[in-house]
Amino acid sequence: MEIENWIPQNLIEFILVVLFSLSIGLEQRKRFSKEKEKQTFGTDRTFTFIGVLGFLLLLADKEKLIPFLVGFVVVGAFLAIYYFQKIKMEQHYGLTTVILGLITYSFSLILLKNPHWFSLLFFVAVIILAQIKKPLQDFSDEIDSEEFITLAKFIIITGVVLPLLPKETGLDWLPVSPYNIWLAVVVVSAISYLSYLLRKYAFPKAGLLLTGILGGLYSSTASTIILAKKSRENNTQPKAYAATIVMATAMMFLRIYILIVIFNHVLAFKALPYFIALFGVTLVVGFWMYRLGKSEISASQPILDDHNPLEFKVAIVFSLLYVLFSIITQFSITHFGQQGLNGLSVIVGFTDIDPFLLNLFQGHYEVSTHALLAATLQAIIGNNIIKLGYAWFLSSQETRKWVLKGFGIVLFFNLIAILLLYFG
Repeated sequence: MEIENWIPQNLIEFILVVLFSLSIGLEQRKRFSKEKEKQTFGTDRTFTFIGVLGFLLLLADKEKLIPFLVGFVVVGAFLAIYYFQKIKMEQHYGLTTVILGLITYSFSLILLKNPHWFSLLFFVAVIILAQIKKPLQDFSDEIDSEEFITLAKFIIITGVVLPLLPKETGLDWLPVSPYNIWLAVVVVSAISYLSYLLRKYAFPKAGLLLTGILGGLYSSTASTIILAKKSRENNTQPKAYAATIVMATAMMFLRIYILIVIFNHVLAFKALPYFIALFGVTLVVGFWMYRLGKSEISASQPILDDHNPLEFKVAIVFSLLYVLFSIITQFSITHFGQQGLNGLSVIVGFTDIDPFLLNLFQGHYEVSTHALLAATLQAIIGNNIIKLGYAWFLSSQETRKWVLKGFGIVLFFNLIAILLLYFG
């Protein structure tokens, strides 16, 4: 039996109003004592009474809300008097107490008009926001002004462009719609944007290993090139640099599997053991080499460049590549069947594999899930070979040896996975 069936609804709502109002009051009392403000509107009991008053006036007329609205005006008037007196006495213009007083009074209305889960979520959000003034100030001081432009770009590509695109292609030679094409752009951009935010704000002084992990979520190829160049510049810590490059590749396996889960649940189920094995092996190899080189690591750690991942030109290039691979894939499968897909996946592995793989995961091709997984693993092994080439030519001489050892193990298990898929 649900608790709401045997406890009166009004009692539950009254308890929630009292708890919310008292919590806000306690928070305000603590803030006033900490900041030593002379003018205070009230503390715990005052805010509790404000919440209870709103609840009682709401019960008086739940339909027209006239008593509740009158009470809102009266409470607002008292808060206005307090606010102007505070300005006069202290020259302090903060509106937090006034806004929290109005929210406290209105909480009962939120309970009436919304499910309890939403009211509780609102409860928690207000309490947290009221308490984290100092952390928010510190965080806002660290944010570059360009970050708001970056956020605006993400909102545009996600909430404005995507809903406007047609979900039907209308073209026989293009198996995916404009909506699906841009959805792929949105998902990849979201993963890259999250990695960018974590690297820049959550871990601004990330060590070498964490740099590789976060960089791999964004782009394992780009991270490999940057880290290989830095290993040559510094000419130190060869095992640690090699380990970090391998860890970036481990995160590539994780990123690709996340994309499979999002776009193709059937393929995700079949691919799960292969990706667990490849991710696990690559992770172990990376940690093993990192532990071997732990004594080499100095206090000065390289940080990947804080590059904005949400450039519109990058999104346009990605979508054009997506369309190109869609056309080529459709042509290859139509004229050459699974052999054509296999050959294409090997070739594509030496380019940017994300548009090709997302096209496979989303496209409606007349090939089996087995063939899709084989093409995915073949494209990945080609991409790992090209990353090994980048690391070999761009890194220091000592780092090359360890990169070769690490990628040798990863490529061996990658090849074993493909053979098991074909002959297992």
